[in-house]
Amino acid sequence: MDMNKENIEKLERMRHSASHVLAQAVLKLYPDAKLGIGPAIDNGFYYDFEFSEPITEEDLPAIEKEMKNIIKQNLPINQVFMKRKEGVEYLTKTGQTYKLELLEDIPDEDLSFFITGDNEYADLCRGPHVESTKEIGIVRLLKTAGAYWRGDEKKKMLTRIYGTAFETKEELKAFLELQAESERRNHRTLGKQLKLFAIIPEIGQGLPVWLPRGYRMRRILEEYMLDLERDAGYEHILTPHINREELFKISGHLGFYKDSMYPPIDIDGERYYLKPMNCPAG
Repeated sequence: MDMNKENIEKLERMRHSASHVLAQAVLKLYPDAKLGIGPAIDNGFYYDFEFSEPITEEDLPAIEKEMKNIIKQNLPINQVFMKRKEGVEYLTKTGQTYKLELLEDIPDEDLSFFITGDNEYADLCRGPHVESTKEIGIVRLLKTAGAYWRGDEKKKMLTRIYGTAFETKEELKAFLELQAESERRNHRTLGKQLKLFAIIPEIGQGLPVWLPRGYRMRRILEEYMLDLERDAGYEHILTPHINREELFKISGHLGFYKDSMYPPIDIDGERYYLKPMNCPAG
């Protein structure tokens, strides 16, 4: 598929609709599941669920099979509007407490739902969607992950199921091969396999400890880079990693980057900041 604007929008509709079919399949297999949200994302879609009993990736083939059964039926997908009272009653009756919470942020009196088939499945959603399940194409469920409801670590951890959809089997195959190759090249996997670096929880995520082999590789790359810069006429200097607050005020960095900078350090009654980039001061 050529990735022009029209085809990108078409793919987004397919994948958004696939997320609804995923929710429909889950409810058929796990009738007491509660639904979170299910958008289209880059390279696919996901839907968040609360299950009464945990599921694993071993359960995905059965869910995917049910999705394919729904898609094969060529069920129409139609938008309907319910008055707020009617929508609240429907979501209350079906036990969808997370959807009821979402209504708190939707001021509209007329609520948009998308219904699949003859009232077989209805979901609170603005769309857009394809017109029937058959237009969704080829689907594949990829993995599960934990996700806090609304991204808030103080709220319940839900189960997020990721998937993707393409128009053809060939496109899906090419995508899966690319994903597999990407995983083989994953720096976290390679770092561990090649003993380049270690991540130690007590130090912090994203703060690697370079092991002897990795340190040597890093130094070689650094020297190569420095040689290129020297050949291009650059001269190198070395400046402190922290500077007085006054310097960041003069440069304007404090006003622009304060929210993303580390808190100030107090040294002998003066405030210092860890610089967020090589400038100011070199």
